[in-house]
Amino acid sequence: MTETPPFTALADDTAYAEAVQLAVDSAAAYYADGTSTIDDDAYDRLVRGIQAYEEEHPESVLPSSPTGKVAGGAVVGDVPHTVPMLSLDNVFGAEQLADWAAGVERRLGRPVTAWSVEPKLDGLAISARYRHGRLAQLVTRGDGSAGEDVSHAIGTIVGLPERLADAVTVELRGEVMMTASQFEQACAKRQAHDGTTFANPRSAAAGTLRAQDRPYVCELTFFGYGALPAPGDTSDLAVGLREWPHSKIMEWVAAQGVQTTAATPVAGIVATTLDEAQSRIGEIAAARAELPFGIDGIVIKCDLAADQAEAGFSSRAPRWAVAYKLPATEKITKLLDVTWNTGRTGVIAPRAVLEPVELDGSIVTYATLHNVADITRRGLMLGDSVTVYKAGDVIPRVEAPVVHLRTGDERPIPIPEVCPSCGDAIDSSQERWRCVRGRGCRAIASITYAVGRDTLDIEGLAENRIKQLLDTGLIADFGDLFFLTREQLLGLERMGETSTDNLLAAIEQAKTRPLSRVFAALGVRGTGRSMSRRIARHFATMDAVRAADAEAIQQVDGIGPEKAPVVVEELIELAPLIDKLVRAGVNMVEPGATPPSEEPEAPAEGLPLASMSVVVTGAMTGPLAALTRNEVNELIERAGGKSSSSVSAKTSLLVAGEKAGSKRAKAETLGVPIVSPEEFAEQVAAFIPAPSL
Repeated sequence: MTETPPFTALADDTAYAEAVQLAVDSAAAYYADGTSTIDDDAYDRLVRGIQAYEEEHPESVLPSSPTGKVAGGAVVGDVPHTVPMLSLDNVFGAEQLADWAAGVERRLGRPVTAWSVEPKLDGLAISARYRHGRLAQLVTRGDGSAGEDVSHAIGTIVGLPERLADAVTVELRGEVMMTASQFEQACAKRQAHDGTTFANPRSAAAGTLRAQDRPYVCELTFFGYGALPAPGDTSDLAVGLREWPHSKIMEWVAAQGVQTTAATPVAGIVATTLDEAQSRIGEIAAARAELPFGIDGIVIKCDLAADQAEAGFSSRAPRWAVAYKLPATEKITKLLDVTWNTGRTGVIAPRAVLEPVELDGSIVTYATLHNVADITRRGLMLGDSVTVYKAGDVIPRVEAPVVHLRTGDERPIPIPEVCPSCGDAIDSSQERWRCVRGRGCRAIASITYAVGRDTLDIEGLAENRIKQLLDTGLIADFGDLFFLTREQLLGLERMGETSTDNLLAAIEQAKTRPLSRVFAALGVRGTGRSMSRRIARHFATMDAVRAADAEAIQQVDGIGPEKAPVVVEELIELAPLIDKLVRAGVNMVEPGATPPSEEPEAPAEGLPLASMSVVVTGAMTGPLAALTRNEVNELIERAGGKSSSSVSAKTSLLVAGEKAGSKRAKAETLGVPIVSPEEFAEQVAAFIPAPSL
């Protein structure tokens, strides 16, 4: 069965007319100054709903309907295009893509020779006209036939040189957008100017490209996707641009000094089969979350000029190209409330409470707000319509308020004056506010985490027992556990001889845990269980970790220049606790690891997962059912592999348990091998702890 894309269902002519007006108004607002009353996904659903209604009720079609029109019919330009700048038709899955490709080949009467596969950049299409190698004019797409002159933006667009390598007269077409860093800079400039921010990179780019009277300049980025000769030009270059394959044209564009996606992780390729094209679609989709710029799909087109010419055009789109749309990662919803929580390390973090919204296949109710400085920078208020962003496995975050949708009923977000957990003072000297008591504020949470199954694994230490030990003053942190005596424990209520002996034995056993678990128990900010394993394997000993500066810490896979100094500062703060653990005789070495100052041992040969990146998802069954996710990840690493939390083109294997969900779907798209927990257990049986078999 062919996939059916979601759309807004319309009940009658009245609902249809209202939908048409909303679509027209939204398109007009977006193309005028980059604002809109609805987000892109809602607009797409609305237009698909209008189209579906018109197909069932052709007698009710309104002349103002956005269907079949470039830019929804909202834009009228005064600069004619030499060749129409048309929109693309959309498909929403592999089956629809196959149906579309089959239609192209039926029209040609033969198989397509080659497919070009490129990312669909989330920006605005423009035409850049060069005369004798110098950039002379910039024109928006407009209604496809004519666009708006935005030549005032020349000099502010990265990737669009004012001079080409060759002194040629040519028209380049491409997408203007804002990268993530450019968007942050633009929001900061607007915040400083009028106290507001842009809603999202796409609307920021749209408004910036047209703005002529702003007192500040925002930088944009250009990615070229095509080139056309000047009308009537018969030079060798003009003939080439008319006859070359699309892939060769893009090579020429890049050689002129114009930015293309060739140097990015989502570079375009030429596929000889649709299966090969589908594989590249999966790779681009998987890379989406890590890109510094937005994409909302993948463009598939006939690569050869002859195939394009034979396939032809419809009134609004080429028949030889289509956009494979990806699920929305950005929506507009309401910010209902902000709650404040103190974490186990003492960090005070705000959390956004949202009006529920479907985003990237799941319902989002909460999102991160990072810190007070972030709230201030973005100018957020309670009751705001806000843009919420999510990509891949990343926790949803509030991007910015949609200022033009404010009603006047919005209210300032209350900022806590004391720690929301203990009521003590707040240290606000850094962006991430902390309770002045640090880890002591949430000692129960900190110790509970440290003694958990995936860290020190001390049985018999439930939260109520930890509270009892804290209340009686026997411990202040988890290091004190290793100095408890039998007499002290027997003096507590509900502690008999058997339970006391069992607890002391469990504490003694915890001294033998590998360094990776001890490091994880410390709860160093910016690290978790997976990062703790990497740090322990890299440095091998706690002494080596503590001696490392920020530059040395950065050598650990996944630690960047921002996180490394935090780790160093945390280790200094935790020095008394670490010293206490050393005095208690807790192990400070990672078995099998070699310190970076020594010659590394050759990796053991024959390990079943050697050099493999493995992702585990869903509920484990069979021999793995008794293991926590952390224990499964440890198992992967003992067997020579690297555990990962997200599926990408670099994933070697997916272990898919019950209710595997989106990760399994992504792996299938990418062609990543998938095994069941039972099959995986057979593969690594020698490394599964005996009690779990």
